[in-house]
Amino acid sequence: MSTAQRIDIDWTACQGHGLCADFLPEHITLDEWGYPLVDDVPVPAGTARRARRAAADCPVLALRLTPASTD
Repeated sequence: MSTAQRIDIDWTACQGHGLCADFLPEHITLDEWGYPLVDDVPVPAGTARRARRAAADCPVLALRLTPASTD
């Protein structure tokens, strides 16, 4: 059984390439400068594979998946 994950961005590393929004348009949009805006909703199991790919393919590795809080 997998735990819910959410998308985190390392803002010191992010350079606004926008690939993450290409992989996960239902969770990530881009602002007017090309930087990602994340919806902060846990990544569903059906989307987890694309989320891992987006994190791995980020040119500066600024995207990562972390366990979602269960408040």
